[in-house]
Amino acid sequence: MKFHSILYRHAGDRPPIDTLESPPFFIDLNLDQVLDAIVSGREEYDLKPFLRAPLNGPEAVGYRQEVMRDVRKERIAEAIAMFARSMRTVRAELHTVEKLYYVHEKERHFVDGARIYCEAVIRLTDDLAGDDVESTGLSAFGAYLAAYLQSESFKTLHDDVKELLSNLANVEYLVLVNGSSITVRNYSGESDYVTSIQDTFSRFKQGSAKEYLVAFPERIGMNHVEAKVLEFVALLYPGVFSELDRFYRLHATFIDSTIHQFDREAQLYLAYAEYVQIFERAGLQTCYPQVSSETKDVIGEDCFDFALAQKLIATGTPVVCNDFHLSGPERVFVVSGPNQGGKTTFARTFGQMQYLASLGFPVAGRRARTFLFDAMFSHFERQEDPGSLRGKLEDDLIRLHDILARATSASIIIINEIFTSTTARDAGVLGRKIMAQILRLDGLCVFVTFIDELASLSEKTVSMVSLVDPRNPDVRTYKLERKPADGLAYAVSLAEKYGLTYRRLKERLSGAGPG
Repeated sequence: MKFHSILYRHAGDRPPIDTLESPPFFIDLNLDQVLDAIVSGREEYDLKPFLRAPLNGPEAVGYRQEVMRDVRKERIAEAIAMFARSMRTVRAELHTVEKLYYVHEKERHFVDGARIYCEAVIRLTDDLAGDDVESTGLSAFGAYLAAYLQSESFKTLHDDVKELLSNLANVEYLVLVNGSSITVRNYSGESDYVTSIQDTFSRFKQGSAKEYLVAFPERIGMNHVEAKVLEFVALLYPGVFSELDRFYRLHATFIDSTIHQFDREAQLYLAYAEYVQIFERAGLQTCYPQVSSETKDVIGEDCFDFALAQKLIATGTPVVCNDFHLSGPERVFVVSGPNQGGKTTFARTFGQMQYLASLGFPVAGRRARTFLFDAMFSHFERQEDPGSLRGKLEDDLIRLHDILARATSASIIIINEIFTSTTARDAGVLGRKIMAQILRLDGLCVFVTFIDELASLSEKTVSMVSLVDPRNPDVRTYKLERKPADGLAYAVSLAEKYGLTYRRLKERLSGAGPG
């Protein structure tokens, strides 16, 4: 295949990523925290735009998953990381060139950058020729590199670098200092005074000598005296320095654009691989999900919220994982249960899994099957704005209306705790109306609510209930179970804790006696 990118199999798959902004649901689902953690330390590569652009089909996702599997092999990861370090040095040399004043000094740094670039490209070409490179993307890029090394442009660059550095290595000159004047002339085999002085004084050496070297402050570039010496040296070797000038003009843009693009895109794979290692080292599992743009059967086993898990791992707190699945006509999870029981975390876990799977990267869980959506929407409870003329209920309804007007059957909607500012009766009426529209859309949805009856409105709804410790209802397990939401389990637990069950009340009343 013709190589385009290690992120996109076909040229037409690449969206205008640099114009994309973070979608509103990022904050609700803690995806902003996840993506910040992924790109941390790699700000120079500007990776976030790639993470704002879901892929357009299972083939595109599979292409990335293949490359990711290759990059997670230790040898390949180190080869790419070594190439990246070399390219960072190349950029540093070229950046230095821009800041320097004296021409010959600029040109010398430019040659060093070109030398490092050639060596890095040759080494990476050899590294990607190994049998363990199995992905279509990296194999195609390896073939591109092999062809590039045989191209006239690279051969000329490489040969010119070698010849120029060899000629520069043969430049020898003598500097004579007499008071405030200097003379630069050809070297004619004169003795090296440094060696002579060291030999003379070595006989007086007794033990370790005190270090009298002075550390000069670091500065960029030569001073005017050094520049003048170099100017005289150039007059002594006009052919070599003329060749240096020619090299600088001829190879002004020596970095191949496709290789430059690879250097940036490869960082996304390395960054994501390092991120999931945080969780794998803590004993959690990540996996490559099966993705589909047709079936809405979704599965998650031993799943968790990436953002929350990272915080818990940092404090040594265990991470609770959950399972879920939808099959056949099922489309909507209705999540209920006590407050602070893990319902919102479940909603975020589901949304994160669907979104990260659409980027072609591993997700949090032992096994996953996801749906490639056309758009994702979220509605999480917001604090009432004192400066707004709208009340909280009105704001909820307006936001939901906007979501339902834009959503399609291929969309994912995540709703978390709405209508808490009105009566239970009104919340039930409004909840049923909202649910009816969601069911008509036939898209996937997670609906976190205190309105239990929504879980039994249709064959499309599935009830998930957050559990408490049956021995102590104050203790949340953060586990969610697929079971009917009758609203009784939590109430029974509380009644048992406080001695308010029918049996306990009857015992107490029967023993109370008259009066």
